[in-house]
Amino acid sequence: MNAFYCSCHAAAEPKRYAGRPTAVAGSPETRHGVVVTASYEARSRGVRATMTVTQALRTCPELLLIAPDFQLYRRLSKAVFDIVRQYTPDVEVFSIDECWADVTHVPFCGSTSDLAREIQKRLHRELKLPCSIGIAPNKFLAKMASDLHKPQGLTEISLHNLVEVLWPMPVGQMFGVGPKTAERLVRMGISTIGALAAANPEHLSHRLGKRGRQLVELANGRDFAEISSAPEPLKSIGHTITLAKDLSHPEDMATVLMNLADQVGRRVRRHRLVGKTVQLTLRFDSRRTITREQTLPIPTALTEILYDTALSLLHNHLPKAAKVRLLGITLGHLQPEETAILEKHSRTNGTPESIQLSLFSTGSVFEDITGSSQQNFIPSESPLGNALPPPQQRNLDRLRRLSQVTDALRDKYGESIVLRGRMLTQDESQHLREHQTRGTSLQKDILSWPEGGETWPKDGKET
Repeated sequence: MNAFYCSCHAAAEPKRYAGRPTAVAGSPETRHGVVVTASYEARSRGVRATMTVTQALRTCPELLLIAPDFQLYRRLSKAVFDIVRQYTPDVEVFSIDECWADVTHVPFCGSTSDLAREIQKRLHRELKLPCSIGIAPNKFLAKMASDLHKPQGLTEISLHNLVEVLWPMPVGQMFGVGPKTAERLVRMGISTIGALAAANPEHLSHRLGKRGRQLVELANGRDFAEISSAPEPLKSIGHTITLAKDLSHPEDMATVLMNLADQVGRRVRRHRLVGKTVQLTLRFDSRRTITREQTLPIPTALTEILYDTALSLLHNHLPKAAKVRLLGITLGHLQPEETAILEKHSRTNGTPESIQLSLFSTGSVFEDITGSSQQNFIPSESPLGNALPPPQQRNLDRLRRLSQVTDALRDKYGESIVLRGRMLTQDESQHLREHQTRGTSLQKDILSWPEGGETWPKDGKET
């Protein structure tokens, strides 16, 4: 899709935004005050993504700034993919505004280009959304083709025109090559995709690992990855927030961690998953970023355990006098809730023993399964000096039931209808609960929910 966020607003309010220079951006008072995307009318006037709002307005004084509306983007994204699926069931969602579709076996009277043009016209006619389409024998070339001509482009790349179309392009424009890899390739004398195609695979494997050989294959137009219409199983779910002001007091960081843990837990439970590893991400004012993680004795999706674990990691790894610019929590090693299994060494032969965890067990599940009180799992004292009940003392069954009730209430009446005490503190991280204005283009889990399964409330008022 072309300038997707801006195009969504133009489709929703054409009299206000269609054909005008627009940009979706955050608040100019915070570090979030940057341009996320700009319409093509704004781009022709010099506005670019990642510009600060101040820079963008200086470049284009007539620029119309629009607050993000991720519910609008998700709704139209689903509508786009629904139209594509009317032609083929073999659709792989890549991001909120991109997908691959295998049309090899589509019964259509005309060429592949005719079919692509029909889909393009339908999207514009029915949704008022422009798109560019790439036609190719594989996913890599189709992605490269779709990026060549925007907006409303239709480009075909085949193994016959690969040399003329693809090889002259800078290696940094190749799908799958990030800025750092591009810099390394240029330092190696590989500045174009054609030069990469001619490179020695063994040499690149030595320098870049197995990815080196893969890049040579792609540059030669060889990509054997198949379309996967089934969503990939989620391996992790996380949230991060870049703060408007650097934080130096652990008490303030704890409030941010609570809001992060709350939303991570919400998303994990929404998918009926549990996770085994909690990861804390810290970025300091020096822009140095560290990640630290803790493996849990049993999988969980409980916000309380995510928060306690992240707080413990913060306590153990926060340097003295550090100023924190970004905080993040990720729950990894996800697995279905109903099949969560803990491997325990048998006392008789030392072989792993599979234990099925009851979702409604009572008492101390940690102690019952691990055979220890888990005193070392999470300290009973938080980094802030406030006594926190350790997990073995919690009634996990009560917490699970409480989560089910509060999740249902928040689904129906809004994220702020029920809050934990620390979440009542006025803090910018409370905006994590505003699903209409927060999100990312790669947050695909919400797009994979079944029809009617999207229960996040709009503005906390309606489902």
